[in-house]
Amino acid sequence: MPEKPTQKHREAAIETTLGEDVLLLISFSGTEQLGRLFEYKLELASEDYQIKPESIVGQNVSIRLNLGNSEIRYFNGYVSHFTQLTSSGQLARYRATVVPWFWFLTRTADCRIFQEKTVPDIIEQIFRDRGFTDYDKRLSGTYRKWEYCVQYRETDFNFISRLMEQEGIYYYFKHENGKHLLVMADSHSSHEPYLTFKELIYHPSDKGPTTKECISDWFVETHLQPGSYAINDFYFITPQTPLFVRANASGSADQGGSAKNYEIYDYPGDYNTSNDGTEYARKRIEELQTRYQVAIANSDSRGICPGYLFNLNEHPLADQNLEYLITSANYTIQGDDIFSAGAAGSESIFSCNFTVIKSSKAFRSQRITPKPQISGPQTAFVVGPAADEICTDKYGRVKVKFHWDRYSKADENSSCWIRVAQVWAGKKWGAMYIPRIGQEVIVEFLEGDPDRPIITGRVYNAKAMPPYDLPGNKTMSTIKSNSSMGGEGFNEIRFEDDKGKEQIFIHGEKKLDIRIKNDAKELVGQDRHLIVKRDQIEEVGGDKHLTVKGDQNEKIDGTVSLDAGMDLQQKAGMKHALEAGMNVHIKGGMNVVIEAGMQLSLKAGASFIDIGPSGVAISGTPTVMINSGGAAGSGSGCSPQPPKTPIEADTGEPGQVSEPPKPPKPPTPVKFNAQASTLQQAAKDGTPFCEECEKAKKQQQAG
Repeated sequence: MPEKPTQKHREAAIETTLGEDVLLLISFSGTEQLGRLFEYKLELASEDYQIKPESIVGQNVSIRLNLGNSEIRYFNGYVSHFTQLTSSGQLARYRATVVPWFWFLTRTADCRIFQEKTVPDIIEQIFRDRGFTDYDKRLSGTYRKWEYCVQYRETDFNFISRLMEQEGIYYYFKHENGKHLLVMADSHSSHEPYLTFKELIYHPSDKGPTTKECISDWFVETHLQPGSYAINDFYFITPQTPLFVRANASGSADQGGSAKNYEIYDYPGDYNTSNDGTEYARKRIEELQTRYQVAIANSDSRGICPGYLFNLNEHPLADQNLEYLITSANYTIQGDDIFSAGAAGSESIFSCNFTVIKSSKAFRSQRITPKPQISGPQTAFVVGPAADEICTDKYGRVKVKFHWDRYSKADENSSCWIRVAQVWAGKKWGAMYIPRIGQEVIVEFLEGDPDRPIITGRVYNAKAMPPYDLPGNKTMSTIKSNSSMGGEGFNEIRFEDDKGKEQIFIHGEKKLDIRIKNDAKELVGQDRHLIVKRDQIEEVGGDKHLTVKGDQNEKIDGTVSLDAGMDLQQKAGMKHALEAGMNVHIKGGMNVVIEAGMQLSLKAGASFIDIGPSGVAISGTPTVMINSGGAAGSGSGCSPQPPKTPIEADTGEPGQVSEPPKPPKPPTPVKFNAQASTLQQAAKDGTPFCEECEKAKKQQQAG
């Protein structure tokens, strides 16, 4: 009978939910890196030729590796891929890929808005929402609150990754049997040595075998990097405040030559204060300097694990015997005989290629995760408190609910305050149209950034139709408002451009105030109609001139009061008729002169006096009394009512001149001169000049 395969005494073995020894580990290769998902490739064997993929895919597995000191190291994760290979002989062959639980977030994407949260807060919220709790937050830094942060059409993994990369946060994994922990890190204090592997010796392979786990190869790579990183931004609330910041590489990263003069400049930096900008610039230069100098090593030490520290000893170059942080590792385990019961010589072969940086240097992951860009405009609905019709702040900003936002309650918490583009905008002058709750607006994004929306227009829809029916009124243009609260009123300026029916229509629901500081001129080509349903009160500071080339007809149902401060002059070209229903009282303080060119008649009842060129005729019925009897009549006197004083139109305030921000000092261009750089380095190192150069140097010094 063939010997039954087993992992019982093997140096490396796999444990699965299928049961003991159902799957046997043939070989293992894996890659781990700070700030990146690990991936393990497993070659497996089984006596079962019919393992169903669904029984293992998505399940937790652990790879056990004996460390040789009675301790065990685990590689734990979840099976993401499972393949049945061509099999022959006693055992079936399978291949599996194992990944961390964080990998599952590559399988879920969303559109979501986070407000007033730090990046660690956002990450923890997503982990909780997805049901993941196996993480450890070892962060020492202080992180700003993001007023507005959008996950837009991207996986949870990509969203978290790009936020981590921007904030200088990275992660590594701690493995146990049956679980693994994601450790969020941002500094040296986030790391520790792995178990008892605090020190490793350097023992090159050409020195012969050794019984100690050691580093057999150690290569130091140095890459030229920029010497500074500069960023800039603009914040509309502090438009005159410069936000340009720069961070220089630390003095320990002496790259020699003129490399320190080379700078990367970027805009925008995604910050609103110079303090935040300074922090981002520092992390960006640290990101570049992470790649400045790395060591690449090979070892058989089974304790090599990214995210952990160790001290290197016995390297012939004393400056290499330092503490290091492991940043990446590639493992290979070749399993021993699966039919062996633990016989001598059946050990697994473990090898590891890994990279490190000095632990005194900050590690930052490269920003490789792209941020989504919204390439064109979108529409959204303006939202706010349920009891309001208009919700805005002192900058005229509003809040919206995007159509893709499935978490919003369509209230004042649906988005950040969003600026609104106006047709004109100056310093206390310009146009102002505040979008109202329920209106559909056009939203664009500065540089396509979902975190930087700006409203650029408004549109109608089937529920909010134009103010006039179309296409019947296609020649009509209008600016029509709606009274708030509750509607049922409006102000409007309307233009009709239908040929032969052109019209300008102005409607005010309550008041019309017009204030002209100088002249006002008006020309009406034909008729002008004015209807005032209550009082009309006018005041003219100087003279009033009225010329009517036709008739002037006036009808006053009440009393006419006319008070001339000096003279009252009236002239009729033909006739002047004056009639009073009861009394006419003419009084002159000094004189009353009535003059007629032909005839003057006074008539009262049947009596009269007639004065003409032929004489004076007096007729009294029944008598004419001269110097006897009778008495002069009395009039009611003249007491015109004073006019009411008109109320001035509302006043406005003049705007102010807008000042552009002061331009920053332009940078000094950096010119690359390879020869100059070489000579500078030679002088620094004490390297002598060549014969020709030395000769030229002496001639120059001799003058």
